[in-house]
Amino acid sequence: MSDQPAVSQIPAPTAESKRIALQSFTKAKGLATDGGFDYAIQLLLTSCRLDPANFYYRKQLRETQKAKYGNNLRGSRFAFLTTPRWKARLRVAKRNREYLKALEHGEQVLCRNPWDQGAQLDMAEAFDALGLSDLAVFTLDQARQKYPRDATLNRALARQFEKRGDFQKAMILWQLVRETNPTDVEAQHKAKDLAASSVIQKGGYEEAAAGTKESPVVGRIEARATEKADRMTREAEPLLTRITADPTEPSLYLQLASVYRKGGQNDRARAVLQQGLGPTGNAFQIQLELMELDLVPVRKNLEHAEARLLKLKQKTPDDDSSAIVEEVTEAELVALRANLIKEVNTREIELFRVKTDRAPNELSHRVELGTRLLKGDRVDEAIAELQLARRDDRLKWRAALLLGMCFKKRNNWRLAQRNFEEGLAGVPETEEPVKKELLFQLASGAAENGDLQRAIDLGHELANLDFSFKNIGKLLDEWHDRLQSA
Repeated sequence: MSDQPAVSQIPAPTAESKRIALQSFTKAKGLATDGGFDYAIQLLLTSCRLDPANFYYRKQLRETQKAKYGNNLRGSRFAFLTTPRWKARLRVAKRNREYLKALEHGEQVLCRNPWDQGAQLDMAEAFDALGLSDLAVFTLDQARQKYPRDATLNRALARQFEKRGDFQKAMILWQLVRETNPTDVEAQHKAKDLAASSVIQKGGYEEAAAGTKESPVVGRIEARATEKADRMTREAEPLLTRITADPTEPSLYLQLASVYRKGGQNDRARAVLQQGLGPTGNAFQIQLELMELDLVPVRKNLEHAEARLLKLKQKTPDDDSSAIVEEVTEAELVALRANLIKEVNTREIELFRVKTDRAPNELSHRVELGTRLLKGDRVDEAIAELQLARRDDRLKWRAALLLGMCFKKRNNWRLAQRNFEEGLAGVPETEEPVKKELLFQLASGAAENGDLQRAIDLGHELANLDFSFKNIGKLLDEWHDRLQSA
């Protein structure tokens, strides 16, 4: 058995293919940073197709796929419906020794569930057959993020390390296989054979084998020790020590998750919070933080969709736009934005519903819940929450504005007017934007219901504050003409 990884059997890409692949990769990294995961993934798929042996393209693709789902360790909720056909194609391609096709089909599976164990095992075999040992190791190591003690994964990765002559790492993985299945004959023999080949040295791989950090081979392939990572480690270490000493204290898990989130490690933040659920008895604050974490990638996608839509409307093309990936149309972006707004609002309703159920006397949560129920056209539910919130004098003006909007949607101007007037009477002087909105709602509502003189009086008061607010100057002219005609 050779101590060196096999030489890649993939023909070197052309200069033009390399240029396009690099251009796509560069653009995708910027998009992924801004939360534009879907488009970034398509660009990275292009990079991997044009230069399939490039480790960095594949690594960035995997990170982006995981970030899209907030590193939830399960991918899309509907992955079980959308992945079977791609898995079947992957197996057929592998059986026919069409390994590049197998990799492309495998990536389609991982676009829907980046933690799919079977797909990553098959892809590792394809990488190995193509002589891409680094990528085979990387793929198996990625699968172990969710299944660190799975015997099949550990066996496959141990064999890869044996091929590379990395006997120490292989030894530890074979020991894990033996611990999982004490009767495994191969693991027993391997432990003895490798012990004779290499003395186990205390390194960092014991932790990696236990699934607590990335494989050192990945670190060697791309050694990046940034100041940000060092600072995050320094902040995390004392918290990890305190958690070990007192695993039932929820605040420690929340603080550690905050450290990881500040360092851009949302997957580690999620893992810490999920780890804390059991020892803390499903602490409420940890559950809330997990719900907030679920919202992060969706909000980022919405921000990116809105930015792209604005850029498209302004007819400002991307600096490095090309025909690598077909641009979506404005109509598709509008539809995507609408779906993302709905998704964010639905999740926020769920979040604030949990908060109000837990702390029914904290009426500010009811204002937030009512705001989102109104946004989702669940008007009657919003009214119920906002009428409760109105009992708090500090929130009364906010609740009154929202109640007025609710009753206006129900075509009940009398109740809408009453609440708008109540809000106007109580709004603080520091809340001028709200005051202008209340004046506008009262003025436009009065005009719609035939009270033109009242509309003009309120409109003048608003125009005195901000003549350009929602075209109030033009509306005043129209209302004045209507009154003169009458």
